[in-house]
Amino acid sequence: MPGLPVFRVADLDQNAPTPFDLRPDAATTAALAEELGLLGLRKLSFAGQIAAAGSRDFVLTGTLGATVVQPCVVTLDPVTTRIDTAVRRTYLANMPEVTGDEVEMPEDDTQEPLPAVIDPAAVMAEALALALPLYPRKADAALDEANFAEPGTEALTDETAKPFAGLAGLRDRLEGKE
Repeated sequence: MPGLPVFRVADLDQNAPTPFDLRPDAATTAALAEELGLLGLRKLSFAGQIAAAGSRDFVLTGTLGATVVQPCVVTLDPVTTRIDTAVRRTYLANMPEVTGDEVEMPEDDTQEPLPAVIDPAAVMAEALALALPLYPRKADAALDEANFAEPGTEALTDETAKPFAGLAGLRDRLEGKE
C-alpha cells in the first residue's frame, strides 16, 4: 500500500525490536474496503514490532483494530462489526522444504519464508481479510420459508424435509391398522 512503511530485512536491528504503527489514510482505507468487498471500513490501525528471533529469523507481532461494515447475508442491510485481533508472523531464513504430493499442515501456521522486505501493510490487509465475519447477520434477521414446486405437486417444506418425518407417519399408520 502506497505511503505505508516497509522494512528491508538487511536494515532491521538484531538487538532491538523495530516498532511500527500503521494508520492508513482515507484513500488507502477506501481502496482496501473495496478490495475486500466491504461497505465501509473505519478506525483501521495496525501497531506492533518486528524483532529478531535467533541469528537470521524475525517475528512480527501486532494488534489489528478495525470497524467494518458488511452486508447482512439475509437482508443485505449494513452490519457493523468491531475487530480487535492479535497478529503474529514468523519469518524463517531456512523455511522447511515441502516435498511429496501430500503435505501436513505445520503446528505453527504463522511461519513464512523470510522475504527481502517485510511489509506490515500487507500483513495488515491479510489479517483483516482473515478476521472478517464470514456470514455477517443482523440480530433480528430471519429467513422466511420459501416453497417451490411444480404445479399440481406438494411443495417440500422445512417440516416435510426432515428425514424421519415420513417414518413417524408410517409408524403411526401401521399402529392404527393393527
